[in-house]
Amino acid sequence: MPDLTPHSTTAAESAFFPVTAREVSIETEDGVVLPATLFSGEGRGPAVLVSAAAAVERRFYRAFANHLVEQGARAVLTYDYRGVGAAAKARAARRYRMKDWGVLDLPAALAALESAAGPGPLVGIGHSFGGVALGLCGAAERFERYGLVASLNGYYGRTAEPFSVFARMNLAGVPATRLLGYIPASVGLGTALAGPIFRDWARWCRTPDFFFSDPGVPESERFAGVALPLLSIGLTDDRWGTRRAVSALLDRFSQADVEEVWLGPEEAGGDVGHMGFFRREMRGTLWPVATRFLLAGERPSTAD
Repeated sequence: MPDLTPHSTTAAESAFFPVTAREVSIETEDGVVLPATLFSGEGRGPAVLVSAAAAVERRFYRAFANHLVEQGARAVLTYDYRGVGAAAKARAARRYRMKDWGVLDLPAALAALESAAGPGPLVGIGHSFGGVALGLCGAAERFERYGLVASLNGYYGRTAEPFSVFARMNLAGVPATRLLGYIPASVGLGTALAGPIFRDWARWCRTPDFFFSDPGVPESERFAGVALPLLSIGLTDDRWGTRRAVSALLDRFSQADVEEVWLGPEEAGGDVGHMGFFRREMRGTLWPVATRFLLAGERPSTAD
């Protein structure tokens, strides 16, 4: 059972609005229960849905969620996709598929945020697969705008280390799922994932078209219907989210108002890579670009 007792969270940095966080549960349309954390405060800004990267748990985004509420977001919701972490070993995880993260999990999380936050604008931000999930969800019109951080077409041949990516996913990861039923965190591709989910991921990453030609993912047609402002934040030292990989995804959002910005070690004062944007130490360097876009609708070209 999740802990539903609210508890206060105060960041080490100067806070503008106090933050309260509580653990909640979200039920999807097909009856899967997802753990989530709702952050709320006294600001009247947009409510923000944070959708995670593949094999990353919601706790990774806690500092960023706190920051958004401190800056005036009225609520922020982080959540775990099905089959992630401890849930990777559950018997039910044998029937999960990776596309479910976008098709079923994101809409359920969005509905939970809408209910908890009350009337007012809703925006979202997705890390890596969290940006892909927007295109699959069929609910994009409920957001006013959406940020994508290191979101990409995952074909291994567009990464900066294709042989390493292919080997880790297909020579280590896939056999592990056949043996254990899930991929453990020890393989080095993130937290544990249910086997069917990881095998989908690996298969898509072997294909230049990613999942867009997969007959099992007809929901990929929804990308062309996304017609809202998108800010894609790429990281110049990201070995997975190269310019080619990011561009191959953004091209699928053919009706969206897309703006790209590329940040990296020069702006951050150190390495960033695929995972570094959401580290707490990026609060004063990289986070303002996303914060201004999410809370005020400011694009990098007009924010200063």
